[in-house]
Amino acid sequence: MGILNVSIVTPDGPVFSGEANMVIARTKAGELGILPGHVPLVAPLKIDVVRLKHDGKEEWVAVNGGFMEVNGEEVNILADTAEREEEIDIDRAEDC
Repeated sequence: MGILNVSIVTPDGPVFSGEANMVIARTKAGELGILPGHVPLVAPLKIDVVRLKHDGKEEWVAVNGGFMEVNGEEVNILADTAEREEEIDIDRAEDC
């Protein structure tokens, strides 16, 4: 299976930069699964989790809106805010 170069960036700086075999994100038009060789697109994102699959493992990054750009072997996500799964403060999230 091919590789996608993935970057997730917020105004505060990069949150994720790495590789994935598949990226799954919820756009305003519905959920998209991106594989290497996907047609180029730009899509607005909903507040949700972006799932990054690589070598049988899955990593989650929570995003608060933004846009996803797909260009062949690259997926770039520009989000208002984003947090990796292990960085989420559960108490703060439940208070929102």
